Amino acid sequence: MTRVTEKPTPTRGGGVLVQFVLLALTWGASFLFVAIALEGLSPAQVVLGRLVTGAVALAVICLVGRHRLPPFGRIWGHLLVVGLLLCVVPFLLFAWAQQDISSGLASIYNATTPLMTMLVSLLALREERPTRDRTLGIIVGFLGVLIVLGPWNGLGGGTALAQLACLGATASYGAAFVYLRRFVSPRGLAAIPVATVQVGLGAVVMLAIAPAVAITPVSLSVPVVLAVLALGALGTGLAYVWNTNIVGAWGATNASTVTYLTPVVGVVLGVIVLAEQVSWNEPVGALIVVLGIAITQGRLHRRV
Repeated sequence: MTRVTEKPTPTRGGGVLVQFVLLALTWGASFLFVAIALEGLSPAQVVLGRLVTGAVALAVICLVGRHRLPPFGRIWGHLLVVGLLLCVVPFLLFAWAQQDISSGLASIYNATTPLMTMLVSLLALREERPTRDRTLGIIVGFLGVLIVLGPWNGLGGGTALAQLACLGATASYGAAFVYLRRFVSPRGLAAIPVATVQVGLGAVVMLAIAPAVAITPVSLSVPVVLAVLALGALGTGLAYVWNTNIVGAWGATNASTVTYLTPVVGVVLGVIVLAEQVSWNEPVGALIVVLGIAITQGRLHRRV
């Protein structure tokens, strides 16, 4: 999801809280939906269905809300890059990884996105300075990642490669956010139209490469179809509108606390719905990752 903001429709406090809960549930459940979709589709087919459905949902939202798309030109080139970094690449990596790891573990790794974003910002943006809190937070956060990865269990297996793919996905998210901040945000474009274009371009890319990467036989069932629809219409469509409203009402920093809840939702749903097993190091490492995020955002310092 982008961090480009627009002036949302005024929303009552209770309504924003409901949207915040729905956002945490939807993004946390997205890894469960991927796991269900993989029962009948290949990773590339899951991503294709997710992006096409998400693009259609956002297009409908744009039409109903009478949002204007950005004028065609250089900005569309920038949004193509964003679509690749924020949608195509990470969605493919997560879907591929979830063939070998649980949905709960994937959701834990997704929580490293703020750390990756901070790290990429420090490397790519001159105005970002490696303050004490940011440096300490990144170190603590990646210590948590190391604990989740569990190097004492060996790093040569397929599961380890899948976990590294998840980190590659969140690194792609981080690069996308930094790219947005540098090349898109200064233009002051509205959030929903920007999301519509970037997801739409991501869908076009997947449609273009589908004959090469999404040609394996499919086994459709009601759960598989519903999972893909949920990933696209909810996780990439309505969730974006909710996120925009929350940022407008609460501010970007408070809205970002959804990051703390999505791995909890992901792990709980994986255990309840899919009977996934959780190793002791996964929740412990996740807590340390969340601690690292809180430190980089200065939350602990503000409460002292």
